[in-house]
Amino acid sequence: MEVVALVSGGKDSCFSMMRCLDYGHKVVALANLIPLDDAVDELDSYMYQTVGHQIVVCYAKCMGLPLFRRRISGSTRDHALKYSVTAGDEVEDMFALLSEVKRRIPSIGAVSSGAIASDYQRLRVESVCSRLGLVSLAYMWRQDQTLLLEEMIRRGIVAITVKVAAMGLKPSAHLGKELAELKGHLLQMNESFGINVCGEGGEYETLTLDCPLFRNARIVLDDFEVILHSADSIASVGILHPLAFHVEPKPGSSSSIGDGAIAEENSSCLYEVNLAIAHTDAENKQTLNPTPTSDAYPDTNVCISKTGKTLFSIGCWIEEPSSASQGMKADLVKVLSRIENWLKDGGLGWANVVYVHLYISSMKEFGLANEVYVSFITEKKCHLGVPSRSTIELPLVQAGLGHAYVEVLVANDLVKRVLHVQSISCWAPSCIGPYSQATLYGEILYMAGQLGLDPPTMKLCPGGATAQLELALRNSEAVANAFKSSIFSSAIHFLVYCSAHLTSTEKEAVEQKLQNSYIAHLDSARSGSYPTILYVLAPDLPKGACVEIKPTLYVPTDDYDGDDDDGDITKELEAGGSKPSSSKVPSEWSAQYSGLHDSCCLINAVAGKICSALVSVTNDIASKICSSTEQLHPSKEHLKAIARFCAFQLAKTLTDTGFTWDDVTMLRFYYLVKHAAAADAMSRAFSEAFTELGGADGSLRTAGAPVFNLIPVSGSGRSASMDDVITCELLASKA
Repeated sequence: MEVVALVSGGKDSCFSMMRCLDYGHKVVALANLIPLDDAVDELDSYMYQTVGHQIVVCYAKCMGLPLFRRRISGSTRDHALKYSVTAGDEVEDMFALLSEVKRRIPSIGAVSSGAIASDYQRLRVESVCSRLGLVSLAYMWRQDQTLLLEEMIRRGIVAITVKVAAMGLKPSAHLGKELAELKGHLLQMNESFGINVCGEGGEYETLTLDCPLFRNARIVLDDFEVILHSADSIASVGILHPLAFHVEPKPGSSSSIGDGAIAEENSSCLYEVNLAIAHTDAENKQTLNPTPTSDAYPDTNVCISKTGKTLFSIGCWIEEPSSASQGMKADLVKVLSRIENWLKDGGLGWANVVYVHLYISSMKEFGLANEVYVSFITEKKCHLGVPSRSTIELPLVQAGLGHAYVEVLVANDLVKRVLHVQSISCWAPSCIGPYSQATLYGEILYMAGQLGLDPPTMKLCPGGATAQLELALRNSEAVANAFKSSIFSSAIHFLVYCSAHLTSTEKEAVEQKLQNSYIAHLDSARSGSYPTILYVLAPDLPKGACVEIKPTLYVPTDDYDGDDDDGDITKELEAGGSKPSSSKVPSEWSAQYSGLHDSCCLINAVAGKICSALVSVTNDIASKICSSTEQLHPSKEHLKAIARFCAFQLAKTLTDTGFTWDDVTMLRFYYLVKHAAAADAMSRAFSEAFTELGGADGSLRTAGAPVFNLIPVSGSGRSASMDDVITCELLASKA
């Protein structure tokens, strides 16, 4: 992509440009915001007037690029971390500046910035980029600062300190020093006082005099003075005021650069942007794009399901023959409209949605599905952040469920914490659009589906399924680390989607890789148990990926000490004991199905707050509970027996772990399409089983929408063979 780089004169913006070149982009312009003379931070304003005002013009000359510059007219009016368009805010000056760059150079597709750790800075750049239809590039985001500093020095960035304001940094001793000279001292100060070695906490500011990007010339500082701004005995603050500098052409430079040409304010490479702030066509399109209505697609039978109370799942799908479907767009509009209306009727909205599972009939229509999706779920509707999402292809048409199926996790309150990084970086894959990397609700972290994408290029890594799994694990760990957590110590449940294009050998290799790279390294000291792991075979995955993983993590609050009574119950269960209670299931079910519980169930109950469970109905299990062992064309009685068996095992699991049906936040039954009856027959069998169970357990709601979702798949199971007849997946939470 062609890139405009936001520059300030320091090391970070220069190194960010170098990273852009590393990943195949082309920097074609520079953009700079000039602080007001009476800016709130008078020191930074003075620094710019004395240093940056001329130096940034030098950069453009040294690099042979046009410079777009605008004086800030606004101030900080929106103090929230997540920026909302606010008239008079200084972010609108950035919007005006980049709007003019895009108008003059329409081929520009991305904006580079030097953000390393500041969410405040990153989110504002991303907001402007989103409004202009540009991509934010932040290749230093969340990178190890010590490694960054070392790489900057090693790769030839010559930068000096022009401001110091931290313990251990003295104006008289450390101003005007090159990074290479200060590296050892900065590392020592980091060890002693915890300062950020790259100055991300405002410890110091730099001025770049030379770097590999300066192909025409370098800047030479001839004379300067040190100005003491604050003589604090602990952390003095001072700035370096250049008195004289010149530009020195580099050997072999094709351009002849004189000092006069550089200092010339009306140079042909300099564009002063003083236009009034106005909305762009891209922004207007986003603002005015109406949400489709289901009225345009009548005569469709839309079904819905619902679990739990405070935190619950809603599933919505089309239940009719595929011949009656009007295609992907129509089906998805119907489904999302039905969910939106359901939320509205309950006094809720998309802001209450924590997670979205988007199932579509063909990955070839992923782009179309996304267009419909973004017309319903927008950042404007989700002020706390857009929900995390997983998207896979399922055999919906073969199951008679139309072309779109959506399941959303909903919270009655608005207390979620969302991580939504739209910038392309080296940290983890970006989420450009209205879906986020992860959402924390209560003490559960719901992570978006992760592919084996190389974060800086956003391309699938080479090496096939095992290599993609390895990188997907690394990407998931990066996201978990952002919440001070880890997939190796905090995972509750692990969902592994495998592409149906994989051979049996490749699927086995995926399971072995997960064992060697993940399971073998699990640390259960924190949660006290190991995650449940479910494999699901999907016809196709986004970008043609071989594997997609979706971890769910337990992230306890700081004040949780793990010593409550529920935690003791969990430990007792894991040791082989059981919580004394009466099982609320029909007596004949207990007699028939109790003996098979241990062989088909995998349970992970954490701290008495969260329960993840899998019930695996294999052909062997099915033969023991059904009078007929015929699997290819299951009879009504066969389905009834399997449904009863699943309902019993789930009820027993909840009872044994101290949970109730009201605690259930997600309940899915994955069934193999090629071996199963029609979706309506499956639905009737499970509805009847739960109605029968409800007769014995009054806490189970059986009237109205079903409490479960039936998910047609190409295969599922607790191993990569994925040959279960039915796999039940349950998550319950008291968090």
